Amino acid sequence: MHFRKMTPDDWEKVKDIYLQGIATGNATFQKEAPSWEEWDKGHMGFSRIISNDERNNITGWCALSPVSSRCVYAGVAEVSVYVATAYAGMQIGTRLLRQLITESEANGIWTLQAGIFPENKASIRIHEKEGFRLVGYREKIGQMDGIWRDTLLLERRSNDI
Repeated sequence: MHFRKMTPDDWEKVKDIYLQGIATGNATFQKEAPSWEEWDKGHMGFSRIISNDERNNITGWCALSPVSSRCVYAGVAEVSVYVATAYAGMQIGTRLLRQLITESEANGIWTLQAGIFPENKASIRIHEKEGFRLVGYREKIGQMDGIWRDTLLLERRSNDI
C-alpha cells in the first residue's frame, strides 16, 4: 500500500469511491458527489491523501474540512475517510486515518472530529482504534430520504499540539 497527496487528476476515481459510500446509505447525508471545484473549496488544502495498491489503483482517500470559519477553531477539522468497496476489510481505512492524523498534526490541527452514523460500525471501530472517543450523540440531526437520522460525534485531541 502506498500513500500520496491527492491531485485534481484523481478526482474521477475519488468521486467514484465517494459515490460508493453514498450508495451504502451510512456514510454521508449527501445524495450526489459535488464537482471537483465544489469539493476543493470545501476541504483543507493539506491532508488530502490517496491510497494506492501495487498496481497503482486508488483504493481509498481521506481529507479534512474546516468545522468553522472562526479563527479560534482553525485547528479543528472534520475527517472524511472513504475506501473503495472492493478493498473493504483490508485495513485501508485504518492506515489512511493514521496518515491523516500524522499529516494533520504537522499542519497545526489539534482536534479531529468525525460525524458517523451509528450503523456504520466499521467506521466507528477504526476511529476508536486510532484514539477517537465518543463525545456526543446527535439525535435526529438530519433527514435522509424522509427519515430522521442520528449521528455520533467522535473526537481525537492531539497529544503533541
